[in-house]
Amino acid sequence: MRFSVACLSACLAPAAALSIFNGNAPDVIANEDLKIPGESPLEHCNVQHDSDIITIKRVDLVPNPPAAGQELVIKASGTVKKTIEEGAYIKVTVKYGLIRLVATKADLCEQIGNVDLKCPVEAGDMEITKKVDLPKEIPPGKYTVMADVYTVDDEHITCLTATVTFNMGGNGFLSNEL
Repeated sequence: MRFSVACLSACLAPAAALSIFNGNAPDVIANEDLKIPGESPLEHCNVQHDSDIITIKRVDLVPNPPAAGQELVIKASGTVKKTIEEGAYIKVTVKYGLIRLVATKADLCEQIGNVDLKCPVEAGDMEITKKVDLPKEIPPGKYTVMADVYTVDDEHITCLTATVTFNMGGNGFLSNEL
């Protein structure tokens, strides 16, 4: 189950870095067919995810909603259906409203090192817990993160997305503490 959470953490790293920094409750629009079980804004990118190489069973964020300047704990569980080899990659897009902040392709095996994993990732059930220190400074607004993950042979591993809206105030960049 480590890989599912590793992949998830790799997907969430941009979200944690760019979209989960305010103590206000997120404005999330959920589609129950796409929603990943648990206490988080994560969803699958599309309804057709049965053939994905990983099955994500649950993702929880503590606290949910996350708060600026606090530690965020990401807990996830799932199943890897097929070994993930070196050369797997992740395409990450981060938007702030309509503005694309990041659009990049990264080595998945390097990214999962952030959660103490390494390739190859063997098939099987996994659980992972990752702690992330969230900075206090973040502009309020709507952030959308999409992470599309593939094997070295371009076989689809999974695709995750999250959209969170943060308002002015709270513990964020434009709080009353300034």
